[in-house]
Amino acid sequence: QVQLVESGGGLVQAGGSLRLSCAASGRTFSRYPMGWFRQAPGKEREFVATINWSGGSTYYADSVKGRFTISRDNAKNTVYLQMNSLKPEDTAVYYCAARLRLGDPMKLDLYDYWGQGTQVTVSS
Repeated sequence: QVQLVESGGGLVQAGGSLRLSCAASGRTFSRYPMGWFRQAPGKEREFVATINWSGGSTYYADSVKGRFTISRDNAKNTVYLQMNSLKPEDTAVYYCAARLRLGDPMKLDLYDYWGQGTQVTVSS
């Protein structure tokens, strides 16, 4: 069982930066590939980024590539999402998630555990 708690969201102007954190409980955190997703009002939840268990492999949605960076610190049971050059269209609730299963990391139903989400609002 893994419990995930996101933090670091807030209100920022366009062009600004935020760093989201996702703290995980459980001694097996380092076994899980992790992902970040987001959901804007009236839209479906969408993939943002994923990282493998060691942190050596990452993958991003085209909409955030070059602006966002996912990383993890297994000693601290935490995964991060550094968001730079934020745009109003990045406004959403951001969720972290953990998965045990192999497959397409962009698919929501592959993930076994989810956090409660943190709101990110980017003003123009």
